[in-house]
Amino acid sequence: MLTNRLYKYAKLITTSVIVGTFTMGCTDSYMDYNENKHQASEYQMSLDNLKTGAFFSQMQRNVVIFKDGVNASSDYQVAQGLSSDLYAGYVAPTGTWLGGVHNGSYAFQTGWIAQMFEKPFVYVMPAWQSVSKISKDQGLPHIAALATVVKVAGMHRVADTYGPIPYVNFGGGELQSGYDSLEDVYKKFFEELDKSIDELTAYVIGNPGVKIMEDFDYVYQGDATKWVKFANTLRLRLAMRVVYADATLAQREAEKSINNPIGVITASNEKASLKHSSDLIYYHPLWEIKDFNAGEARMNASMDAYMNGYADPRRARYFTPAVSDGGYHGVRLGIVTTSWGDYVGNKISSFNMDQSSTEIVWMSAAESYFLRAEGAIRGWSMGGTAQDFYEKGIAVSFEETGAGAATTYIASSATPAAYVDNAKGSNGMVAPSTIAIKWSETDTNEKKLERIITQKWIAMFPNGPEGWAEFRRTGYPKLFPVVSNRSNGTINTDIQVRRIPYPQSEYNKNEAGVQSGIAKLGGADNGGTKLWWDKK
Repeated sequence: MLTNRLYKYAKLITTSVIVGTFTMGCTDSYMDYNENKHQASEYQMSLDNLKTGAFFSQMQRNVVIFKDGVNASSDYQVAQGLSSDLYAGYVAPTGTWLGGVHNGSYAFQTGWIAQMFEKPFVYVMPAWQSVSKISKDQGLPHIAALATVVKVAGMHRVADTYGPIPYVNFGGGELQSGYDSLEDVYKKFFEELDKSIDELTAYVIGNPGVKIMEDFDYVYQGDATKWVKFANTLRLRLAMRVVYADATLAQREAEKSINNPIGVITASNEKASLKHSSDLIYYHPLWEIKDFNAGEARMNASMDAYMNGYADPRRARYFTPAVSDGGYHGVRLGIVTTSWGDYVGNKISSFNMDQSSTEIVWMSAAESYFLRAEGAIRGWSMGGTAQDFYEKGIAVSFEETGAGAATTYIASSATPAAYVDNAKGSNGMVAPSTIAIKWSETDTNEKKLERIITQKWIAMFPNGPEGWAEFRRTGYPKLFPVVSNRSNGTINTDIQVRRIPYPQSEYNKNEAGVQSGIAKLGGADNGGTKLWWDKK
C-alpha cells in the first residue's frame, strides 16, 4: 500500500519524471511472474492511480498560474495580470516599464502575451491526455470525466483570450496542429461537459458520499457532488457566453445545468477555489506582485468609480486604503509617463491579499446566482426570479468576502462616482454609468442586464479573464477608456481591446496552424478583432 508521503511527493514531481519512473516500475521483470496478463495487479493499479492523481494535481495548478515551484509569480503577471486583469477594469499597471507604452496602453509586448497560450498547452492538455488514457485502460470513466471538467475550466480561458485554438482533435498525432474555430471549440466544450456531467452524476447517485482522488484534489478534496455542481455551473457560464452568437444553444445548455438532479453551486462552501493546505502552500499572485519594484500593479480607476460611488463595504476586503487620506483610489489604464512615483506611493490603493489565506477562486457561488439572474430575464427556466437571484448573488458575495450583511447595500439607490486622479489630478472622468444597486422590476431588460453584470463584475474580482469576457460579451460594466491608445489604430478606444494576438512562438513553430486560426478568426491578428461570441 502506498503511503501518504508518497502521494504527497507525487504531486510535486514533474510529468516527465512521473511517466518515466512509473513506466519503468510497471515493467520490471519480476512483475512478469505469477501475474494474470489480462488483469492489472494491485501494485500496478496503485502506480496508475498515483500517476493519474499527480497529473490531475498538475492540471489544477495550471488553470490559474501561480508560484508553485514550477511556475513563477511573474508567469501569472504576464499571463493574466498584464492583460485580462487590466482589461476587466480590475488592475492598473504602475510599473516603470517602457514609460507606460505596453499592454496597458494597447502596445502589446511580445513577451507579455504568450503565457496564457503556452502554459495550458504544456501543463493542462498533456496531463489531461495522460489521465484519460490511464482511466480508459483501468475502466475508470469517472476519473476521466473529472479531468475533462478541469480541462474545460482551464482551456476556455485560453479560447476567450485568443479565439480559435488547436483543441477539438488535440493529440491526434500531428506534430503541428491546425486551429479550430471558436464556435467549434465551444461546441466541443459543451459536448465534453455534457458527457462528463452525465458520467459524474450517475457515479455520485450510485455511490452516495463518494470521494474521487481525495489526496490529489486541491479544490474539493475529492467531494464528487461539489464537482458536479461546479461542472454544471461552468456549463451555465459558457452557455451564457455564447448567448449573442447562438441563443438556442445557450438556452439549451444552460437549462441542462439547472435541470440536472444535483444542480449548480448555491452555497459559499461550494465555490471552486484552490484551498490552502499542508499539501498546497501558496500566496495569491496579486499578493506576490503588488510590491514588486515598489509596486507594479494597483487598483483600477473603474473599480474606484463603482465601489466608491456605491460605498461598497467590499472595498476594504479587496483593497488597502491610501495612506495619504484613508480613501480608496485607483489608476486609469494607458498612462504614459516617465515618473511613476505618485502612482506607486501613498496616494493609490493596493490589493488587500492575506499572505496565507487568500484563495485563487475559479468560480464563486455569487457568480452562479448572477448567471441565473441573467437567464431569468431572458425567460429561461432558472428555478426562480431574476430579482431573487440578483439579490442572493450580492448577499452571497458579501458572505464570501466577509463584508457583513448586504441588506442595506441591496436597497441602496447609490450610483457610480466620477473618477478623480488622486495621484496627479490630470486624468479624471465623469462617472462611467448611472446604474443603481437597487432592483427595479419596471426597468427594461437591458437595464436589468447592466445591473446584474455590474454586481457580478464586482463579486468576481479579481478574476480578470472572466471579468473581461463579460465586459466584451455584454458591454457591462461600462469601463473607463485608456488615457493613451498606442495600438496604431487597430483598437478602437471606445470599444476597447477585444482579444490578445497569438504569441510569436506559434508563428515560429506552427506557422500553418496559426494562419488557419487567423482565417477562422474572421479578422486580423490584433487586439481589435472580435471573437465569435462577441456579437452584441
